[in-house]
Amino acid sequence: MIRAGAAIIALVANQAQAADFYFCWTGSNGYTMTGQMTIMDSALNQPLIDETSVTRFKIAGYQEGTLLGKWDMARRTASTSWMLRYDPQREVFVTPGDLGLGVTQAWNAGGDADDCGNPGFGFNLGNYAQDFCLNGVWLEESGMPPDTPFLVSPVPIDPYCRTYEPVS
Repeated sequence: MIRAGAAIIALVANQAQAADFYFCWTGSNGYTMTGQMTIMDSALNQPLIDETSVTRFKIAGYQEGTLLGKWDMARRTASTSWMLRYDPQREVFVTPGDLGLGVTQAWNAGGDADDCGNPGFGFNLGNYAQDFCLNGVWLEESGMPPDTPFLVSPVPIDPYCRTYEPVS
């Protein structure tokens, strides 16, 4: 009984020591992506956060508001492209120009954005573009220049990149 209570307290404490962030990316030709990530509070003071400090991560891709696909880190396998670089002080996902890397974000889509599985969905931010992978195919028409910033918010965001304000 005491062990069960301690386990519940530890679980609640761990959940309380994390910060949630929501984000939205606007691509070309009506493509958008929303997402949510949870980062351990202890990592928020670091100058750069990578995927090892993320405890929850999910994305959904859309075209003109119609859902194309979803991915979350719970589906990750040994062959999944999974790289994340986030600057908590500036509240931005870093770009290749920031770090001088070829790829700074690989969310179930590597540098060629063609490895998201079939069926599958992923996002890539590399030195050529920011773009989608859908069902194992690079969606070149979704692409934006690699240094294009995208919205990060403490409140949820819809597929049109509008924030939802909390209701009391």
